[in-house]
Amino acid sequence: MKRMNIGFLASHNGSNMQAIINACKTGVLQASPVVVISNNAGSGALARAKQEGILSYRFSSKTHPDPAELDLAILDAMLEHQVDIIVLAGYMKKIGPKTLSHFSSRILNIHPSLLPKFGGKGMYGSRVHQAVIASGEKESGVSIHIVDAEYDTGPVIAQARVPVESVDTPEVLASRILQCEHTFFAETLQKIVTGEIVLPGPRANVPKNAVSDTDP
Repeated sequence: MKRMNIGFLASHNGSNMQAIINACKTGVLQASPVVVISNNAGSGALARAKQEGILSYRFSSKTHPDPAELDLAILDAMLEHQVDIIVLAGYMKKIGPKTLSHFSSRILNIHPSLLPKFGGKGMYGSRVHQAVIASGEKESGVSIHIVDAEYDTGPVIAQARVPVESVDTPEVLASRILQCEHTFFAETLQKIVTGEIVLPGPRANVPKNAVSDTDP
């Protein structure tokens, strides 16, 4: 079975990226992390890449003021390293049109709610968990979706449910969901490797049953 090459886009700590790298190292995920790109020179993701011996780049509006040139730089790096799937690991920028087009249905993001609930522009980090608790929801969770030109609107390929407890604060709920993210993303990527999840394409459809109940 061919190993899948993963390229990462990350802005901050990169804990989900590290969890995926660890899964590759242990064989849980039959894939190879080949490149990390961050828009933040001081990001934990770049430090993790260096520690892991993974080639990394800092591309941002400071290094490439022209958005079209930034888009092309990201695309060229992904192509140079023969990336099969791009994983967004806390990447806080929109993906440019050239990268979106070339990697159509091959860019994945993880969102800390059960989309389409609590998604969209401005819904990230603690804001999501605050909104979930304020709404009185009994469950939240993790959604892995294909990235398109808008925020959190691409097709969801897998979800895991996480209970919301009556005593939860946003910080407690965030911690519980992050634990789920750290295993669920790698598990979902492995299902793509094995063909259990088929990404959308001209002759493919996403499985309708790609939802699991998870209580980490």
